[in-house]
Amino acid sequence: MSIDNDDGRRGEFLHVSDEFLGTIVPIVVYWVYAGLYCMLSGMDNYRLHTKKDEDEKNLVSKKEVVKGVLLQQLVQGVVATVLFAVTGNDGDSDGNQQASYLVLAKQLFVAMFILDTWQYFMHRYMHQNKFFYKHIHSQHHRLVVPYAFGALYNHPLEGLILDTIGGALAFLFSGMSPRTSIFFFSFATIKTVDDHCGLWLPGNLFHIVFKNNSAYHDIHHQLYGSKYNFSQPFFVTWDRILGTYMPYALVERPEGGYEARPDKDCKDE
Repeated sequence: MSIDNDDGRRGEFLHVSDEFLGTIVPIVVYWVYAGLYCMLSGMDNYRLHTKKDEDEKNLVSKKEVVKGVLLQQLVQGVVATVLFAVTGNDGDSDGNQQASYLVLAKQLFVAMFILDTWQYFMHRYMHQNKFFYKHIHSQHHRLVVPYAFGALYNHPLEGLILDTIGGALAFLFSGMSPRTSIFFFSFATIKTVDDHCGLWLPGNLFHIVFKNNSAYHDIHHQLYGSKYNFSQPFFVTWDRILGTYMPYALVERPEGGYEARPDKDCKDE
């Protein structure tokens, strides 16, 4: 009996809750996936901007970017911990209450729709409101040439409003469990990092499946595209519906690499 009790206590000690994983895993995924892109950053033939442009045009050091991202992730972790504690784990993580694939698909679709909708309108408002842009959102646009680990480089208030609150709303209204949230927010994190990676790699499924990709979002980071392509992180639906969609052509640069060029001239608008 004592051996069985010891094994039981050991199992309880080794058990990691879904709530803990739902908080930590997306953060780990962020740095792992961004790290992979850092290792690929020397692939000049697939860059959307030259390394020289990255060094000269960006208005913030990479050290400050890392500090800013870590601060946002700290806030994100605190809010997630509180959210899980308040809502409790009454979802589908127990074996007898597992959701069907159809229910899971519905939850993921609802979560994607809510996150896309929230981020589109909040993101667009931060561009239209001069005070918010000058004092808050302009921090993210210090990265004129985006790179992977700068994806979540935001003013802390913007990170709270766009990402943390947006994620909390997606979690609550979709009805997903903490276990499902591990996969959803990890996927959303990977997608966000990919959109800021600054590379156009052949065979990248995100570029094939999603119109909202690294080239699409790169347009938004340029001065001529700052009034367009607000959609993030999944689909371009709201941009198309509300007339803020800027189509582009991907052209090869003579010196190597690619450039996303707008199909229409919006510089004077």
